[in-house]
Parts: sequence; C-alpha cells; structure tokens
Amino acid sequence: MKKTALIVLLSVSAAVALFAACNRPNSGAKKKVIAVIPKGVSNFFWQSVKAGAETAGKEMGVEIYWKGPTIESDVSSQINVVEDAITSRVDAIMIAPSHRDSLVAVVERAQREGIPVTIFDSGIGTEQYVSYVATDNVLGGVMAAERLAEQLGGKGKVAVLGLKAGSVSTDERERGFQDTIKQKFPDIKIVAFQYGEASRTISIDRATDILTANPDLNGFFASNEPSTVGASQAIKQKGSAGKIILAGFDSSPNLIEDLQSGVVDSLVIQNPYRMGYDGVKTLVDKLNGKTPERRIDTGVKLVTKENLASAEIQQLIGGK
Repeated sequence: MKKTALIVLLSVSAAVALFAACNRPNSGAKKKVIAVIPKGVSNFFWQSVKAGAETAGKEMGVEIYWKGPTIESDVSSQINVVEDAITSRVDAIMIAPSHRDSLVAVVERAQREGIPVTIFDSGIGTEQYVSYVATDNVLGGVMAAERLAEQLGGKGKVAVLGLKAGSVSTDERERGFQDTIKQKFPDIKIVAFQYGEASRTISIDRATDILTANPDLNGFFASNEPSTVGASQAIKQKGSAGKIILAGFDSSPNLIEDLQSGVVDSLVIQNPYRMGYDGVKTLVDKLNGKTPERRIDTGVKLVTKENLASAEIQQLIGGK
C-alpha cells in the first residue's frame, strides 16, 4: 500500500472511531449523538454556533459531535464528514451545506438511512430535511444596501466582495444587496464583484485588486466574515479608511475594533449561538417523536458605532 493511501485510510478510520466513541454508553445509559457539521471551524461565527449547540446538548441530554472542514470552500471534506457520521450511525445530523447542490446526495442518503437532518445557516437543493434554521439572508443584504446608500447620499460607485458561488446564504445576501441597489438607488453603480473564496488572504488580494482598478470607489459590501476582514484590511493598506464606506456581514473581535475605529461603517450580524441551539433542539424534538418547525428564522441586526453599546447588540456579539 502506498504511503498516501495508508494516510487517507488511517484518517478516515480515525474519524469513524471518533464518531463511534461518542455513541458509547455514558454512565450506563446510551446518549443520543448529534453530529454538528459547519462549513468551517476557524471563524468566530462557527465557534458561536458550536457554543449554542453544546449548550443545547447539555440541557437536552444529548452528545454533540462537532467536526467540519478547516476552510469553508473545502466541499469534499465536508461530504466526507457527513459520510463518516452516517457510517458511524449517529442519531441525527445538523449541517450547514458549503454548496447548494454538492451536499444533496449525502443529505438524502442520511434521510434514507433513518438519520434525520436539520439544515442550518445555508440552504440546500433538496426538501429532504427536518428543519431549516437560518438568518433571512436576503433581508440582510437589503439592510446593508440601504445603510450604504444612506451613508453615500444615494450616489456613488460600490463594489461587492462575495464568498463563493453556490453558497446559498451568501448568494442570497449578495442578491439582496444588488437587487436593492439596482431597484431603489439608480445613482449608485456596482462597478465590481469578486469572490474571496472563504479565505481572508484571498479576500485581501481580491479587495486590493478592486481598489486598484477603481481608485474612485466610494463603497464596499462584503458578504461574510472572511470577505469583510479582507475588505477592511485592503482599505487600511490603501490608506482609505474613512474614505470608503464598508458595510460588512458577521462579527468578530477584530471587526468590532474596525467598526469602532471607523474602518468599517456597519456590520449585519446574525445570531449564530441561537442557530446552534435551535438546530439541536429541532433534532431532539424529532428524535422524541415531535414535529419541529420547518423554517426557523434566527434574526438579523444592523450594527453601527451608534448602537454598538446597546444591550441587545452586546448580547449578540457575545454569542448568547
């Protein structure tokens, strides 16, 4: 056996073993196991989802197995994690699909094999799931467009830095933003659109390219955390802080600092903690013979320097 093949085999075996370990009896009684599979694990957003899921698990007496790709663009790795969960016979799966279509087959397989699936954060191209727990992402894009238009006085040139094609949540945000600008603000022109591929490094490069090609740019919309970080860093490197209005999506400690300093004008934030908590609850209800809500909207808020200190916003930023 070649060394590479051996490494792959051992990696898969280790993942299956970890899932199986979660299914072992606990204090004489077997706990149900719910696999929570995000798009990625490194961003602040996903860590807040994890915190919510783990809190729900403790309160409801189920084990949470958390595993996802290192970066959000690694669709193949996410599929492998789902397949491992199915093979290990977890009791339920909660997944944020990295791609609308690529995860359909494996999610439908889980459903066929009697493992209920809740979709969270980002949609999927099948109806075979228990619940969909997510933000109204189109509304989030609309809110960003209206804020940017207000700050620009209804005119100017703006650019969009997206995540990646096929990610339903960010596709919806980008569509909400673009449609609102085109329909309500005819004197604002979208002069560039690029994808940051869920990478801070690539996002910085793409945002820098946009700024270089459009020296008269007035505004930026970035549709998720890596994109917002990339646009913010590129604006700082160009010495354009305060000159270009940046409306971003999601939050992290660094982005809140950039909001306070004026590099970022506003952030559309979600409630990832609630997403994790409510997602687990839908599956616990399903396993207990109840019928969960088919669609759960976890809410979206616009954060500016003016409302940052409010109790509601501070609670969301804290993840609870």
